[in-house]
Amino acid sequence: MKLNDSRQLRAARALLGWGQPKLSKAAKVAIGTIRRMESFDGAIQSHTGTLMRVQAALEKAGVEFLDDDRPGVRLKAPDAPTHRKTRRSPQSDF
Repeated sequence: MKLNDSRQLRAARALLGWGQPKLSKAAKVAIGTIRRMESFDGAIQSHTGTLMRVQAALEKAGVEFLDDDRPGVRLKAPDAPTHRKTRRSPQSDF
């Protein structure tokens, strides 16, 4: 699991510009749960399923959790634009 620190959770919300109510709705968890998860100093103590729903909601919105010796968050790189081939109209020889 990548999301494990309350600072990561607060930073992820800040990157998205989300308040606690929006995250609560997106993750389908009670707002009191979000408040409690963010109130910890360090590791989040929560049911695994709840933490997974919160992480999934944030990832779906574009957050990427960094899971190395210094956990953090960042916004995912935008998808590369897809280039569509355009049809050219037939040219006539006048």
